[in-house]
Amino acid sequence: MDFKSVIHALGALLFSIGASLLLPILVSFIYDEGDLMAFTISLCIIVTVGFLMWKFTKPGDIRSREGFAIVTFGWILLAGFGALPFVFAGATNYTDAFFETMSGFTTTGATILTDVESLSHGLLFWRSFTHWLGGMGIILLSLAILPMLGVGGMQLFKAEVPGPSVDKLKPRVQDTAKILWAVYVILTVAETILLKFGGMNFFDAICHTFGTMATGGFSTKNAGIPHFQSAYIENVLTIFMILAGTNFALHYRAMKGNFSSYHKNPEFKFYVGIIAAVTFFLLLSTRLNNYDNYLTAFQKSIFQVASLITTTGFHSTDYELWSVPAQLSLVLIMLIGGCAGSTGGGIKVVRILLTLKNIFVQFKKLVHPHAVIPIRLGKTTVSQDTVSDISAFLIIYFLLFAIASLVMAMLGLDLVTAASSVISTLSNIGPGIGNIGPTENFAFIPTAGKWFLSFLMLAGRLEILTVLVIFNRHFWVK
Repeated sequence: MDFKSVIHALGALLFSIGASLLLPILVSFIYDEGDLMAFTISLCIIVTVGFLMWKFTKPGDIRSREGFAIVTFGWILLAGFGALPFVFAGATNYTDAFFETMSGFTTTGATILTDVESLSHGLLFWRSFTHWLGGMGIILLSLAILPMLGVGGMQLFKAEVPGPSVDKLKPRVQDTAKILWAVYVILTVAETILLKFGGMNFFDAICHTFGTMATGGFSTKNAGIPHFQSAYIENVLTIFMILAGTNFALHYRAMKGNFSSYHKNPEFKFYVGIIAAVTFFLLLSTRLNNYDNYLTAFQKSIFQVASLITTTGFHSTDYELWSVPAQLSLVLIMLIGGCAGSTGGGIKVVRILLTLKNIFVQFKKLVHPHAVIPIRLGKTTVSQDTVSDISAFLIIYFLLFAIASLVMAMLGLDLVTAASSVISTLSNIGPGIGNIGPTENFAFIPTAGKWFLSFLMLAGRLEILTVLVIFNRHFWVK
């Protein structure tokens, strides 16, 4: 392990995240609500520490080992220092501030705040802005703007970008990072404008856009989306949540005129099929049990499906009032998550699709044991190594889920809430069921539980293995 190159890169990342505090400082200055000093002190601390780490170390080759260390410890440092404005402003204690900030950066959207609207505009903006920065990836942003991370950039790219494979759009990883962030910005601007037309003020529009495009789910209102009482706003959010849960490489190709890239992509078609099927089931269920007309039932159903399969976590209604089968279907799509290369969390649609294909191949081999039957994704033959990696990921995911649920139960949570809190954080969703449902929060979780769930958020955002590998002794020895 080249520790100096790791510290050098971490210093650059800290410096860049410190610079990002300039935007909430501007918001704080405009609204003048007494939090300007908190942001200024935080900026000075973060930039100073980052500069010193960068200045007194030298860059080196970033190999796989250094890449994993930079990404994992980078996200921990950013959440640790990013929590400072909440603490200095007196909004909460450090444990809760770290939980809230890790939830923001990992786009989980789980909150410990019982009165969101009591926060200043500066803190509300920073809280939502952490979503936007973490959605496309802090390392990915740094690759796009910091040439010093160019050496070994592919290792960082692989360690942070979600999905079983990396979709490079250009030969140079820095160019790919710039393209993905450009698409991200374009969609952010478009959604903000549409929400503004729907009656939101600019501040609420940009904050909810951050939460949508990053599939995060933080709102500036205690009641969340129901506060606005607008079908138009719900429809705009639904569309952009689905777009955010789609591989951003497809959006780039569509912007270049290749609209056929959507319907030619097997993962996207499967993703849309899941949304359509679950929405249809919920439409029938909620029309029968909850709503008196099909239009309302459809609108609430598709909004909630889009929100939870993309792991955004917004709610337009209290879905815990729905039938048990309806709630179970929502839990299942929470596990599935968005597409690879999107800002969504969860297992990822492509992993589910390839696992199903592998199961069907195994059925065929029972009948034809000597047959060689390749697994294909569209016209591409999937290697056995990729299939094995997906199987290992799923085993580790559900093993971690079981162990983590036991830990949370041992901390005093009931079975449903314990399991739901793990799914919520490990899949980066935010709300769940039980005592952390859409109208509740995580404030009651014990301190140890908040730190443990923060770890699960990080593990989920970085695809589990990136984080767990640092606990392997072989990672630290030659």
